[in-house]
Amino acid sequence: MAHIAGTDRTQAVLLPDVLDDYVRPDNPVRFLEAFVAQLDLGALGFQRAVPAETGRPGYDPGDLLRLYLYGYLHRLRSSRRLEQETHRNVELMWLLRRLTPDFKTIADFRRDHPEALKRVGREFLVLCRQLELFGGELLAIDGSKFRAVNARDRSYTPARLATLQRDIDRTIARYLRELERQDEAEAGTEGPSAEALQEKIAALQQRRTRYEALQQELAASGETARSLTDSDSRPMMSGGRIEVCYNVQTAVDAKHKLIVAEDVTNAAGDRDQLSPIAAAAQEMLG
Repeated sequence: MAHIAGTDRTQAVLLPDVLDDYVRPDNPVRFLEAFVAQLDLGALGFQRAVPAETGRPGYDPGDLLRLYLYGYLHRLRSSRRLEQETHRNVELMWLLRRLTPDFKTIADFRRDHPEALKRVGREFLVLCRQLELFGGELLAIDGSKFRAVNARDRSYTPARLATLQRDIDRTIARYLRELERQDEAEAGTEGPSAEALQEKIAALQQRRTRYEALQQELAASGETARSLTDSDSRPMMSGGRIEVCYNVQTAVDAKHKLIVAEDVTNAAGDRDQLSPIAAAAQEMLG
């Protein structure tokens, strides 16, 4: 018995004449289109909401917002991936009317409008409340650890700095003993040369000085940790191991599993976050 056979690639087919026929009436992209169309982009803080009278025309921030929200809906965070999807995704072709912004334009839009995008989220919550999509009776609140763009080796706590300095002192002492042994031994003894040991000691002393400066900065600031790449992130327990993360708190309504309130903090524990996020959810629900 043969396998299921596909259609001959050379066979003529009758496709719909207009792009709108490819998107079903209940497709979520139609809601995205209607939602963004009713927003006042200028009042929300989006740049170039009103086009300039002179110069080269730019993209409508509404179209870039539609692309951003579509990526959020389908977990497409990469600006390069979003650019690729505009060339091959029929839903995006419909949503953007076949516009294909490059990845740099998409990335700059997200970078330049952090506060405006937050306001869009609040507008969405207001719309959900108007449509009575929130039950307002039962909420689930929990925290999740989101890894930061910061390696564990570039995050320091006072205890870790003290351990690193202690290890450096022990290593320097071992190198000094090796130098003394070489001074007492005859020439030609196997092992690292005195010049190499002196270079290692100098490098360790320089590293120790850097750790001391970090320790002083931590003591002066009163903070519990210092991350060198992503300065707001903190080491936290995640998945049974210490990772440099953020603690994202969310309150979800039970009726349609919609997020009512959220907050991002660098506090490692959830206990002190319960009351603020619950109060924010209660305020949002009225």
